[in-house]
Amino acid sequence: MAWYPGATKYELQPESDAQPAIRPTQFIVHSIIAPWTAKRVFEYWRDSTNLESHFGIGYEEGDVGQFIGTQTRADANAGANRRADGTGAVSAETASNTEGTDPWTAAQIEELIDLGVWLHATHGIPLRICRTHDDPGFGYHSMFPQWSTSGTACPGKARIAQFKTAVFPGIVARATGAPAPTNTTSEEDEMTPADMAQLADLVVDRLLAKDTFDAPADAADYSADKKSDKHYWSGRSVFSDLVTRVRRIDKTLTALTKKLEA
Repeated sequence: MAWYPGATKYELQPESDAQPAIRPTQFIVHSIIAPWTAKRVFEYWRDSTNLESHFGIGYEEGDVGQFIGTQTRADANAGANRRADGTGAVSAETASNTEGTDPWTAAQIEELIDLGVWLHATHGIPLRICRTHDDPGFGYHSMFPQWSTSGTACPGKARIAQFKTAVFPGIVARATGAPAPTNTTSEEDEMTPADMAQLADLVVDRLLAKDTFDAPADAADYSADKKSDKHYWSGRSVFSDLVTRVRRIDKTLTALTKKLEA
């Protein structure tokens, strides 16, 4: 059994000795919907359920506890716990608010990165995000239905965004010696559909209102750039002129069609 030196050891028994061995090929992160310490997560696994994770990361301080060695099956990932070929996933429950809507704290992100680097170095988990449910790599609980018996949103939208922008890039950077990523935005910081619609409206309005298009030389309603001989129209003027010309052509074609029919 492998025990992470950065964690406090709270060994679950009889699970730690009784459950079958695995060859770790994945690391899957979760949220436990409670603002607990790592020790309190251990007590919950011990006293209240027959499920368990390998690790728990506390809410405020980001304290790390390990409950089962990483080469022993833990029962937090459904079909990824242990496969027929003996491979399985290492799991970490991270404490959250009681709705599971908050982002990871800076301390929790730091501990997840350190743990991910250790799992890569110790077990050879490849530095990639899992491409399928049984593909070696790093992931989060709701990524594949095979990892949850009844469906889940775990670890929550904000933390999924952080996994993609901060946690996994941080693991790769630290494991390879590359510069650490500076983008740690959560989903709350990303543009919502409403934000994108508002931005699109601003861009279109600016495009239509500002005089940036070359105007026809014979145009009467242009604004002149005093620094050159060119004249400019706004997008609104261009579209208006196009509509006028198309309507004029349509009227001409209609008249010609009637004459041909006659």
